[in-house]
Formats: sequence, structure tokens, C-alpha cells
Amino acid sequence: MVVVLTIVVFIAATILLVAFRLYRRRRSTQRGLGYEQSSLSSSPETSSKPRVSLGMPNFPKVQNKLKILAAFVTVVIVIIVLAESVVIVQAGHRGVVLYLGAVENRVLGEGWHFITPFAEQVIQLEVRTLKYEADASAASNDLQEVQTVIALNFHIDPSQTNTIYQQLGEDYANRIIAPTIQESVKASVAKFNAEELITKRETAKGVIADTIRKTLSERDILVETVFITDFKFSEAFSNQIESKVVAYQKFLTEQNNLKAVQVIANQTVVQAEAQARANVAKANGESQAIRIINEQLKESPDYLQWQAINRWNGQMPYALGSGGFPFFQLPIQPQNQTGQIIK
Repeated sequence: MVVVLTIVVFIAATILLVAFRLYRRRRSTQRGLGYEQSSLSSSPETSSKPRVSLGMPNFPKVQNKLKILAAFVTVVIVIIVLAESVVIVQAGHRGVVLYLGAVENRVLGEGWHFITPFAEQVIQLEVRTLKYEADASAASNDLQEVQTVIALNFHIDPSQTNTIYQQLGEDYANRIIAPTIQESVKASVAKFNAEELITKRETAKGVIADTIRKTLSERDILVETVFITDFKFSEAFSNQIESKVVAYQKFLTEQNNLKAVQVIANQTVVQAEAQARANVAKANGESQAIRIINEQLKESPDYLQWQAINRWNGQMPYALGSGGFPFFQLPIQPQNQTGQIIK
């Protein structure tokens, strides 16, 4: 800063010295002309002639103009120096300071700053979130051509702006981000088969995004989000995949139908087993009941007659055989010799 100011003062002093020398030279010329004029006026031949002034009566005006010019030049130089000494870094930017073309180890934040005029220069780089989009193509593990579009939001590390400018320049996006996207997609897609890129799409996208983030972070470029569109394949492979998907869906449908049939069959078997167990239980119950009835009949033969009486509905049969009542015999009342019932 002091050296530059010294140079500016030296230039201003040189201009003033040149103006002063011009002034002295014109003064000397004026004095010589005045002496010659006085010599000529003293001779008798020229005494009767009118005096003609050959001097420079307007030289004071020239002197004043030189002073005004010197002052004006000094003011202009001071304004230029002040203008070159102050720089304003815009919002969302960082300033990279160049001293005689070399990048300095400092970064200017937002606002105004003093710099060395004519020796230092400030390059402003944006540190806000930016978007970059690029087409990418690669080959899968089974050599199928895959195309996709990668879009990412990123920003540069504000504290490393000078390093980014020194190593990559202002066009760092095309120099480092574009090739990083291409290489990351190629390296990541090669880990998957074409079918896996469809069935494991989110996993493949995550691998690509992580690779891009890791690579760019090493160059002080911070990736915020990565957007990946669907993978595109050749038309023949797409038709093949579609046919395979349709066949697989049919297989799943048939498998579901088979499972439904198996469920119904299992239900039938369960119902049959339950019915069989019920019949066995019923037969066991009936057998046990018959056994108990037989044992009771042996002990009490009147049990059947008692059971018939209990189940009789009270109605007499329309016809009677020779045997009287079918269920039980009415008790016989005692009679006398004349046939009358003895009470």
C-alpha cells in the first residue's frame, strides 16, 4: 500500500516539476525579449518610432492554468487511488484476492474491504446453492446400455473459495462436476445388472449419489441433494423386461390361486376330520347308552314299558290286534261270579 502511494505521489510531483520548468523557460524567454526591446528603443533611429511590446503580458494567466491543471490531475489521481483501494463483495459471494496475479491465502466476506490499489484484484465467486444437470450413460454389469439424467444442488465451501479458484478457476462446474457425474454413474451402474437397476432402483440411486458426494467433497464442493431420473434401456431390452414382468405377474396370480385352492382343501379336510371326530364321539356315546340300557333291562324288565308310557302321546290306536294295547297292558280288575267288578 505504501509503495503504491509513493509511486502516485512521485508521478504527481513529476508533473508539477515539468510544469514549473516550462514556466521558468518562458520567464527566461520573456526577459531576453525585454532586454532586446530596451536596446532597440535607446538608438536614435528608433526613438521617433512607437514602442512595440514583444514580451508575454499574459504569462500569469498561463501560470494559473498550470496550477489548476496540476490540482485537477492530483484530484483525479487521488480519486482513482481511492476507487482502486476499496472493493465491495456482493451478498452470497466470497472474494478471492489476487496480488499481482497470485492467489493470496485469504478470502473476503460480504461487504466492503480495503485492498492495495493497482496491485491487488478481487474475483468474486458465488457460494449460494446452485443447480447443475447433466446427461449420463453407462453399461450395466450384463453389458446393457443405460441412460439417465443427473441433477444436483450444490455449493462451494466458502472458506476454500481461493483454493477452488486457484485449482479449478471460475468455470469449476464444467471442469469438475460434469466429469465427476459421468465417472460416478459408470462406476456405480457397473455394479448392478440391468434387471437390478429396475428392481433395486433406490439402492442404485443411493450408490450413485454417495459416489458423487464423496468425489466432489474432496474438491471442496459440497453436494446438498442428488436427483436421478428413471434409467432408460434399449427398446429390445425394455420389451424383454416387460414380457418377463408380465409372465412373472401371471405366475404370481397362479400361485395365489393355488394357495387359495390349498386353503379351501385344508378347510375341507379340517371339516371332514371334525365331522369324523364328531361321528366317533356320537357312536361312542350311543354305544355307551345301549350298554347302559341293556344293563338296566337286565336288572329291571319293566324299563321298556315305563319308557313307552312316557313317550306315548295319549292317543289310542285305530285298530287293535289280538294282543290288546301295543305298549302296555291295562291292569285286570277282580270280578265276582256274576261278572261284576269287585271294588
